[in-house]
Amino acid sequence: MNGVKISVVDEGGASVGDDTTDAKGEWAIPVPKAGTYKVTLDQSTLPQGVALKFKDKGSLTVKVFEGNERNVLFALVPAGGGQQGDQGAEAPPSESAQYWTRVAQLGFEGLSLGLIIALGAVGLSLIFGTTGLTNFAHGELLTVGAFLAFVLNAWVGLHLLIAAPLAVILAAGFGYAQDRYFWGVLRRRKTGLISMMIVSIGLAIFLRYLLLFIFGGQGRPYEQYVAQEGIQIGPIFATPKSLVAMGIEIAVLIAIGLALIYTRIGKATRAVADNPALAASSGINVDRVVRIVWAAGTATAALAGILLGVTQNLTYQMGLQVLLLMFAGVTLGGLGTAFGALVGSLVVGVFIQVSTLWIPPEMKTVGALVVLIIVLLIRPQGILGRRERIG
Repeated sequence: MNGVKISVVDEGGASVGDDTTDAKGEWAIPVPKAGTYKVTLDQSTLPQGVALKFKDKGSLTVKVFEGNERNVLFALVPAGGGQQGDQGAEAPPSESAQYWTRVAQLGFEGLSLGLIIALGAVGLSLIFGTTGLTNFAHGELLTVGAFLAFVLNAWVGLHLLIAAPLAVILAAGFGYAQDRYFWGVLRRRKTGLISMMIVSIGLAIFLRYLLLFIFGGQGRPYEQYVAQEGIQIGPIFATPKSLVAMGIEIAVLIAIGLALIYTRIGKATRAVADNPALAASSGINVDRVVRIVWAAGTATAALAGILLGVTQNLTYQMGLQVLLLMFAGVTLGGLGTAFGALVGSLVVGVFIQVSTLWIPPEMKTVGALVVLIIVLLIRPQGILGRRERIG
């Protein structure tokens, strides 16, 4: 729908910019920084015979986060076809129906976020289970994977469907090399776990600002699947790329679960996580298992970063923004257990999205951590963790 005027003002009422829609009804207005903005559609510029479905929705207030794009949609209908009281018009949904529609939408978004957190958290949990290392650089592994795909996609020119699998393979090699030439060396030198945790913090800072130096601080999109028209599925509104991403995440998590249960390397991984000394005395090559876990954990983190980058712009801090949520999911589900990390991540993802029904969106992470604290006070070992004796 061409020629419809859209304007944006900030919280203080100052004009940010305006634009007119193109033939596809699309428009774009850049904003100077993260914050809350009011988007207004000039109803006088709508084509003849077209009107807003709800006339009081001509202005929408939206929250824009750093490095992210925000889609704003205005519902249109044939003139006179969407207002309560018009002849033959369908009445707008009641407040109760709108509330439950929003609950369903936020639940869907929470599930999507929870699956991304779970992909990263599974690797984090397995690394902790097999080595005892609390790796604060794990968030940067998501960012590294996302930017590897960006380099292959935007700089080399490969389609994202080709660049993404190659980036995951490169990330797996990076993870294997990390343990072979870095973490494995520290373990052989009997470096304490506290010291290694501090080293991981330093490594995270190094990787984060290396990416900032190379790619800059502005958000960068992939070349494909940047903007898609949403589809309505019952009360839920979603883009095709988000549905495909969720399908990939579910398939990968199921594959990891089946591999841990039925394959030899999966059984060896569980044995090392349970008791490394006993596993070694049983003939299991513990170092080999740990390196495979590092490779697999880095690969799944990279995949999570790529799928996160498909739904938002890539930034050097994107891994840092979900690191705390991964730790919350791992701790909530049970430290060292892959299935616990999955369950805990889904709980965290759904809760922080649905909680925005009652608390401001900028406080939703705080709410998730409050729930984490409450659960751990009741069940310190986490949802799927096991009780252990101390001393």
